Amino acid sequence: MSDVTLTYISFGSNKGHRLYALQKAIYAIGSQVGDIQAISSVYETPALGFDGEDFLNMCIGVTTSLSPDELMDALIRIEEKMGRIRDPESGYQSRVIDLDILYYSDQVVQTDKVSIPHPEIQNRLFVLKPLADIAPQFYHPVLGKDTRNLLQECPDRSAITKVHSPLSVDRASFFSALNFLAIEGNIGAGKTSLARKISTDFNAKIVLERFADNPFLPKFYKDQSRYAFPLEMSFLADRYQQFTDDTSQFDLFKNFMVSDYDIYKSLIFAQVTLQKDEFNLYRKIFNSMYTNVKKPDLYVYLYQNTERLLENIRRRGRSYEQEIEPHYLEHINKGYLDFIKSQQEQKTAILDISDMDFVDHEADYQKILKEIEQHWLQ
Repeated sequence: MSDVTLTYISFGSNKGHRLYALQKAIYAIGSQVGDIQAISSVYETPALGFDGEDFLNMCIGVTTSLSPDELMDALIRIEEKMGRIRDPESGYQSRVIDLDILYYSDQVVQTDKVSIPHPEIQNRLFVLKPLADIAPQFYHPVLGKDTRNLLQECPDRSAITKVHSPLSVDRASFFSALNFLAIEGNIGAGKTSLARKISTDFNAKIVLERFADNPFLPKFYKDQSRYAFPLEMSFLADRYQQFTDDTSQFDLFKNFMVSDYDIYKSLIFAQVTLQKDEFNLYRKIFNSMYTNVKKPDLYVYLYQNTERLLENIRRRGRSYEQEIEPHYLEHINKGYLDFIKSQQEQKTAILDISDMDFVDHEADYQKILKEIEQHWLQ
């Protein structure tokens, strides 16, 4: 096995979705450079040396078997793949990602590609502040001072603000940090399929709606006006019991929790199916229950157009669903979107998957995971 060296790398981004760019670069370094040992918090600072948007900055510690030149080449490849092309002649400018080697153990390295330690460490508050999070006692091999002392003596007096806790080492850690992810969508949108895939891939406890056991559902699709109220009340009772039971029981062997529904869907469907007087009564009962249920950390809504929903419903072949009318699905979709607009404090991701097949196409599934990450890091 090759020897490994602890190296410290600084990150910066002031273009596009800055926080997601930092997270994406962490993933890339973890897969292409070595094992990440530490990640600092994220700090915001003004652009230095040019007129541009504020930067987000952070540092990581990573052990690598790459030489200093190989490490620099790997970082440049990551930058290029993320959309940054280094051009020494253009000077400082905005960039989606900026990766610099700060230290390579306690070695002093000077080649055509790298100068280690980075010659500006002691002069850059946006480097020293996050570095002090993860390596406060690391000594500069030339200046003979540790990070804390360099931070105290730093001449840079730029404003600096901590804006985010440390990001995740990998995607599994990212999903674990969510704690509770709810995936919602219209009938036939694919919410159960996505919840199952995420649960399997990232070791989550899964909470699935028990719709198949409801005796009123087939009757409702044949005679909506007669069976709407008993259907919605039975759904509400079952969802409330299941939700309070399943979401309150922590599973020590699972990293987080994912559900294929949120209990608020009861009110959305009831508003479409019930008469005004029935709905007013239903809402009073619902509101008293809703205050006691666990709310998701991230609410993901899978949007599919009506034509695609009807095709999905036809293909899965549940006999009692085959008579669903397009206008019913459109009313349900509007109910969800109205609910999402009203929940300003809730982190929500609306994903248009009308042209995706995440079950049979891995690229579509990966795109959905990336979109979930982006919305969570907003």
